[in-house]
Amino acid sequence: MIEELVPPHGGRLVNRVLTGEERAAALARAITLPRIRLDRWSASDLEMIAVGAFSPLEGFLTRADYNAVVEEMHLAGGLAWSLPVTLAVDTEEAAGLVEGREAALVGAEQEILGLLLLEEKYRYDREREARLVFRTLDPAHPGVARLLRRGEVLLGGKIWLLNRPQCPFPAYRLDPAETRAVFRQRGWSRVVGFQTRNPVHRAHEYIQKCALEMADGLLLHPLVGETKEDDLPATVRVRSYEVLLNEYYPRDRVVLAIFPAAMRYAGPREAVFHALVRKNYGCSHFIVGRDHAGIGGYYGPDEAQRVFGAFSPGELGVTPLFFETAFYCRRCGSMVSGKTCPHDGAVRLVLSGTEVREMLRRGAIPPPEFTRPEVAAVLIEGLKEYRMRRCPITQPGNSRGLQSREQTQA
Repeated sequence: MIEELVPPHGGRLVNRVLTGEERAAALARAITLPRIRLDRWSASDLEMIAVGAFSPLEGFLTRADYNAVVEEMHLAGGLAWSLPVTLAVDTEEAAGLVEGREAALVGAEQEILGLLLLEEKYRYDREREARLVFRTLDPAHPGVARLLRRGEVLLGGKIWLLNRPQCPFPAYRLDPAETRAVFRQRGWSRVVGFQTRNPVHRAHEYIQKCALEMADGLLLHPLVGETKEDDLPATVRVRSYEVLLNEYYPRDRVVLAIFPAAMRYAGPREAVFHALVRKNYGCSHFIVGRDHAGIGGYYGPDEAQRVFGAFSPGELGVTPLFFETAFYCRRCGSMVSGKTCPHDGAVRLVLSGTEVREMLRRGAIPPPEFTRPEVAAVLIEGLKEYRMRRCPITQPGNSRGLQSREQTQA
């Protein structure tokens, strides 16, 4: 007898996507409504709520849920939820919106994406949120910087999705209902989820294959939404995943799908958030590495793993798999971790993500003990193509300005 997949968070997979006649009527109605323009981050949140990735959320948080999440990592009703999902506008824009009425949610070109039934508009303390969620007020932190730029008023209420944001990876755009269907078709119940915003290197491969030894299958689920500027472009990263999976993984035991959400860089809280979201996609287990979703030195190396102890047994409904940082040991002659390798740092090959990105930008191939050569070649070529698209022509007498732009992009 095949076991059932893990249930969605809250017990029900949310679906706020309108189709058919209902969608046509909503689009006609949206033309007459006040408009709220969404940036890329908020547009991706709209989509993730609508397709059930953020179940049990049915819209942007109202005041009671917002305060409970920020202060206690739970919704007001008591269900675990670690990050606020909110929609902010400035005071002037908020004044033109009426509680109890609808507003149209539009994209950068004023295209209609969805509807918001405004239940509540309320002010919030951005510094309080930064202190509790990101654990810092430093504007150099990308999550804090965005928070401090946002409007002073939050809009809470249920949403409907009418048109999805554009996606450059349609073949991998699998919603939670679709990944669950794939897992059922393959007879999987123990599914391990892996979150990444970086190319998969040998340490990731080691961890994923260790997890595959105890599971039916792996969901490789790269985040392709908004990230900080010096992260590798999503198109380049996805191409590297394809090469790696085709050459080094059993195809019948891995599913590659994209996660269109934005990266918050919220460290421990985001580790829990990523686990809950992958539960909605059908994952019973979730890999949590050292400094998961961290950046700089804002979070301790094991805080993303220790935070799971703040929740009572079983309340998250997804099992975290904690892994140490893996590396290649020249003495062992293999990929290992601090738990399995007795040798000192002199024989360990450990490269930071920053070091690898810099090597790739110089066109230097990282050592094969760190990155598969086929993957490194894809990354180097992809970066060249990306930079050529950004700065295609060097005008005579303007090389200095072009160099400055390239340095900024790097």
